[in-house]
Amino acid sequence: MSLHLHDTATRTTREFHPRCDGVASIYVCGATVQGVPHVGHVRSGLNFDVLRRWLQHSGYDVRLVRNVTDIDDKILTKAADAGRPWWEWASTHERAFESAYDRLGCLPPSVLPRATGHVTQMIDLIQRLIDKGHAYASGGDVYFDVASYGDEYGRLSGQRLDEVQQGESLASGKRDPRDFTLWKGAKPGEPSWPTPWGHGRPGWHLECSAMATFYLGGEFDIHGGGLDLVFPHHENELAQSNAAGDGFAQYWMHNAWVTMSGEKMSKSLGNVLSIPAVLERARAVELRYYLVTPHYRSTIEFSEAGLKEAASAFGRIENFVRKVVDRTGSVEPGEVSEDFAQALDDDLGTPQATAAVHAAVREGNAALDRGDDEAARAAASAVRAMTGVLGLDPLSPQWAEDGGNAAYDALGEAVRLVLEQRQKARAERDFATADLLRDRLQEGGIAVEDTPDGPTWTLKDG
Repeated sequence: MSLHLHDTATRTTREFHPRCDGVASIYVCGATVQGVPHVGHVRSGLNFDVLRRWLQHSGYDVRLVRNVTDIDDKILTKAADAGRPWWEWASTHERAFESAYDRLGCLPPSVLPRATGHVTQMIDLIQRLIDKGHAYASGGDVYFDVASYGDEYGRLSGQRLDEVQQGESLASGKRDPRDFTLWKGAKPGEPSWPTPWGHGRPGWHLECSAMATFYLGGEFDIHGGGLDLVFPHHENELAQSNAAGDGFAQYWMHNAWVTMSGEKMSKSLGNVLSIPAVLERARAVELRYYLVTPHYRSTIEFSEAGLKEAASAFGRIENFVRKVVDRTGSVEPGEVSEDFAQALDDDLGTPQATAAVHAAVREGNAALDRGDDEAARAAASAVRAMTGVLGLDPLSPQWAEDGGNAAYDALGEAVRLVLEQRQKARAERDFATADLLRDRLQEGGIAVEDTPDGPTWTLKDG
């Protein structure tokens, strides 16, 4: 089976055919750096990181652009409320977002453009739209003329043209309330740039169209982002880009929300779980497992119980791989299973792909139980390959730095000392002490198994 992806624009799952053989181009709407990142923010980056890894595994040269919106009404408002310069506020939270992506194992994007660095491209796009009769200047502002685009407007989101509401504040210069802002005239105390229509700053939708086409060309493969961006952001990106003459994205992919109590996670709802706060209660690899194993188009209802279950499930994978390494030596990544490949080719089916990983773990543990080290190594090799695609390889240096493997190694050294004491007690026929040491390990979550080659240990589930 070849890769098929669900396209929001056509509401169908389509076979992926890149514009250029062997190259996959992706634009992902990144952060509006107004505050500290929460789990809802980073889900999109993680989902598209898995897509990128699978495309690379499948032999594609992937060019992924993930932007930073560093000029926006919310940034200006929050910076002013905090009494800090807008640029310093944006830079501070941009670093927080990049730290979160890094800690959760996202590969660096091919390029990370900031909106403020591409004003020239935005001005050029506005001029193209004005020249084609799809935009107009009014009182220092510039607007996109939705009616001029006709019935094409709304085809991404399913909006009816006669029912469109942009969610923008009222402006006297608009010819039609459905029109949306491309350029905002300068206001006292706000940052601004010179243009043929006066000083001002860019509108949100304009930013992404200009950056996407500058780096990926007028037509590229995939545009991704959260479900909440379909309208008005992505609808308006598509409209202004097509109206300017660009084919723009050929596939539109949208990940679902992370919710709490059934509500989309957002700052306005006051139910934010920041990445730094969550990582005080779970390892980064465990949080990644929790966020990437559900299907990207499925809503995640965040809960501490769910996060704990994810940690336990990942622990079973980690324990198996480490057990094989301890018994047989180093294990290199091998080939993914057919079930795993079919799952990811079917619209990035991570639940089924994860099930294939756990199936290999069970087969490998069974091989260990019957003393078949060769079969166990083969299973562990496949597990490393599959978890590598998911960004969850237990032996990745990424997670050693996170305290995963390092913590396991430190625990292993402590357990080995106890097992040596137990073996000494058994040799001296002091079985009461030997049993006590084993029971203490059991109480601490360490399962001990006596084998012909000596005792082995694993972390118990849960």
